[in-house]
Amino acid sequence: MNDNKKSTPRRNAARQDEIPRKRTRMLKADLVIDYRDHEFLRKFMTERGKILPGRLTGANSKQQRQIKKAIRRNRVMGLLP
Repeated sequence: MNDNKKSTPRRNAARQDEIPRKRTRMLKADLVIDYRDHEFLRKFMTERGKILPGRLTGANSKQQRQIKKAIRRNRVMGLLP
């Protein structure tokens, strides 16, 4: 028959090498995020200064928007990279 069939790639082949997603912290729903607290905001950034996504920080979408806005304000002030 036809021995030259191409093998189909496995659908989840790339996902096996990735680091599994873990929620590092769960934030309280009533937590107020202040842009002046740069030590708290550093927990939501990588070493290179990138903002971590909500799936890694454990923040819901509203909190993630507040974190993003606070980090950007803090960068303008020169307290964060």
